[in-house]
Amino acid sequence: MNEVLDMAPAQTAVATQQPRAVAAAPSGAVAPADLLRYALENGADLDRLEKLMELQQRYEENEARKAYVAAMAEFKLNPPQIVKDKLVQFSGTSYTHATLGNVTSAIVEGLAKHGFSHRWDTEQQGAQVVVTCILTHRKGHSERTTLSAAKDDSGKKNNIQQVASAITYLQRYTLLAATGLATHDQVDDDGAGAELDTRLADNWIARVDAAPTDADVLKVWELGIVAIQAANDRHAYKEFKDAVAARRAAIAGAAA
Repeated sequence: MNEVLDMAPAQTAVATQQPRAVAAAPSGAVAPADLLRYALENGADLDRLEKLMELQQRYEENEARKAYVAAMAEFKLNPPQIVKDKLVQFSGTSYTHATLGNVTSAIVEGLAKHGFSHRWDTEQQGAQVVVTCILTHRKGHSERTTLSAAKDDSGKKNNIQQVASAITYLQRYTLLAATGLATHDQVDDDGAGAELDTRLADNWIARVDAAPTDADVLKVWELGIVAIQAANDRHAYKEFKDAVAARRAAIAGAAA
């Protein structure tokens, strides 16, 4: 009698190791934060993680800088008018200037609407008083403007008053410089008759009208307002500002 051999395979328990889930590589436009997250999820070594963290930091700093520039351009679309509000007279000298309170009250509110804050650092370096205005945007980017001067010994100030006067003076002008603004004499707009020179306004308005995008309009505005403020041309300022507003409205309407 022939033996019947059982050819069925033996049942053996085989231990299997489940493969670790691998994160999908980011695709399309990739920010450094995406690369860092992908590297962490896939066990990248420390050197690579450090390089990616440095890349992420540079990326965030660049984004903050761009946000600062854009917000400053928006602020300058409607900059405050700072009028010289104080008359100073002593020893045959007579002049007007904008007080620190007038400068800050006019500027700070407008800056805050666009995410800016400011502060001053003050120090003495020998006979010089040094003041730095730090202008910071909500995204984190800061820019610094520094001026220095000797103590203000004009008039009959004592030593402390001389230092305080120099600090106040430097605070005014560092804030003005940091924002690109200037003070203006009070002008009687009722006196009239003089023929206006419109060439400055016409030049910049033509450039605004030729700007194809809202970003281009803002670039023209940022350049033009510096030239117009330097010329202290109030008529050109008003016409230029109105042209910029109209062009932005037209671009927004076309995109809607």
